[in-house]
Amino acid sequence: MTWITAVARLRARRETGVLVTVATVRGHAPREAGAKLVVGRDETWGSIGGGNVEAVAIDRAREMIAVAKSEPELMDFALNDKVTNKHGVQCCGGTVQVLLEPLPVVRAVAVFGAGHVGLELARVLARQDIDLHLVDSRAEMLAGERLRVLDDAVAQVHTHHTPLLPEQVLDELPPGTHVLIMTHDHAEDAALCDAALRTPHLGSIGLIGSAAKWVRFRKRLRTEGGHDDATIDRIKTPIGLADITGKDPATIAVSVAADLLRTFEADGS
Repeated sequence: MTWITAVARLRARRETGVLVTVATVRGHAPREAGAKLVVGRDETWGSIGGGNVEAVAIDRAREMIAVAKSEPELMDFALNDKVTNKHGVQCCGGTVQVLLEPLPVVRAVAVFGAGHVGLELARVLARQDIDLHLVDSRAEMLAGERLRVLDDAVAQVHTHHTPLLPEQVLDELPPGTHVLIMTHDHAEDAALCDAALRTPHLGSIGLIGSAAKWVRFRKRLRTEGGHDDATIDRIKTPIGLADITGKDPATIAVSVAADLLRTFEADGS
């Protein structure tokens, strides 16, 4: 398996890892500069030459995974018989510098409603390295021609056509997914709010709409849904930055995206 495939596998599994690269080589060494090794919690893929260098790098990579370290590190190795090594002697005669780069679990965002605002929001969020889920009960909103504007996305885009019960998608979303509710139907929005509050593995929950809409929703969530005030307060509404008041879809999208990025930074998610 190539290192690129291994990194993709960790991402698909939503598992952390470390990419280990031979950064520089002087003299003789087991592998050339550029050789790579991918380290997961329990598996490794590839090789930077075996022996002490690789074993120490794996040990350190797993320590980084255990403490969720986000900054890369450089490690230096002298390959001679005068150096005391933890995992045996390597006496090739050269020196090696190894770069360890953390591979965090990427953030996930689910946008329920791919209408005018939802599509503009997707265009902005697609520039981020995230897993972006677009959910809509209307097939035409997720048509390939319409979503062609996302063809060059940095994000990995996943579409979910849900003609009957969009809220069922919530259970399928990765842990920590940030949910933004902005469908074309207030009844659908209300059902999604109720279901999101019953889905404990989600991240933040945001709802688009007016203050009057939220008054009705809040009452319904309390009386019909049986949610207490603390639970209902998990939903943020309105979404977006308060000092950006424009109402055209692109402006709303930029405001909502900026607010979400601020949430990312605040909670470190």
